Amino acid sequence: MEQQPTEALETVFRLETPRVVAGVARLVRDVGIAEELTQDALVAALEQWPRDGVPDNPGAWLMATARRRAVDLIRRRETYARKLAEIGRELPAETGPPEEPAGPDDIDDDLLRLVFTACHPVLSAEARIALTLRLLGGLTTPEIARAFLVPEPTVAQRIVRAKRTLARKNVAFEVPYGPDRAARLGSVLEVIYLIFNEGYAATAGDDWLRPALCEDALRLARVLSALMPKEPEVHGLTALLEFQASRTAARTGPGGEPVLLRDQNRRRWSRLLIARGITALDHAHATAGSGAPGPYALQAAIAACHATAYRYEETDWPRIAALYGLLAARAPSPVVELNRAVAVSMAEGPAPALTLVDALAAEPALRDYHLLPSVRGDLLLRLGRTAEARAEFERAASLARNERERELLTRRAREAG
Repeated sequence: MEQQPTEALETVFRLETPRVVAGVARLVRDVGIAEELTQDALVAALEQWPRDGVPDNPGAWLMATARRRAVDLIRRRETYARKLAEIGRELPAETGPPEEPAGPDDIDDDLLRLVFTACHPVLSAEARIALTLRLLGGLTTPEIARAFLVPEPTVAQRIVRAKRTLARKNVAFEVPYGPDRAARLGSVLEVIYLIFNEGYAATAGDDWLRPALCEDALRLARVLSALMPKEPEVHGLTALLEFQASRTAARTGPGGEPVLLRDQNRRRWSRLLIARGITALDHAHATAGSGAPGPYALQAAIAACHATAYRYEETDWPRIAALYGLLAARAPSPVVELNRAVAVSMAEGPAPALTLVDALAAEPALRDYHLLPSVRGDLLLRLGRTAEARAEFERAASLARNERERELLTRRAREAG
């Protein structure tokens, strides 16, 4: 069946908007204007496609349309500048952006340029993440708000102010070099990690997986590891995403429903991605030398334990629990402690793990986190306390924002009863 124009436009918007914004931003050197020109191209598509039909390559059509509008804008600016010069007005001399140095660490990737631009230190950490998820991840303002549990107007204001700040500060659209690159690396890694996570387990909506986000994040991580081969945490993040992506085909059932780790068909895991993950993790260890592994390398080591176990029963849970202990010391957070409790439950039994989980009940960050009652329900079920387990699964379902997760938790509550 031929794809309808409105359906095609929605699909292209999700998949191609980040690339179009990045490509146009390289021309106009302003992410706010680039996003506006991309929106103009989308409006043009909405007007023309129902009449003329969907083009064979919708993404290329959008890119060409947006770039033409960008070129027109640049020409209008140049014409205006010439007219000002002709009538004797003073106009600050402007030169084009300097050519970026070519060398072993040079890179031609507009999406990566967009990430580093959006992660500029002139922006707050919250603004960097919101802007990059909006521009690169293609997430809507409501999706970002749900992901970070903040009001939608707050996210919208952060994005608008961030774009204005980048324009006012005349931030160059580039991958920085030297100390500037190192200063922004932490934010860049965090954003790539968050984009992958949103694709790996969507915070809301009808689909549990958004593979396009995972693919973009993994591609960026690979590019970044080639760009910065001596940074252990870059390799650590790449390894983590390779391992996680290896399970994608087995994480959903025929109807798109989530399949828990213990129930996944491990023959469907990608051995190629697992091998790539092992290689990247080796690079992380080699570049770290005698230094302590960073948070991403530790998470990758945990993922490697799962990836290298051919059966669920062969999983090295004591090692995973120990690695979570190191991660909790390196990057403490309630979510890490919750994951450590799960590992402890598998290594030592549900009773000691329940003590750890109950200690997290008062954590404000976990108050509306659906996985806290979900984990607690699982522990109670294993202890034979079925009525309490059912109540916990029901509470978890009420907190879940993703429809697929809600269905899974509702089913578990029903089975516990």
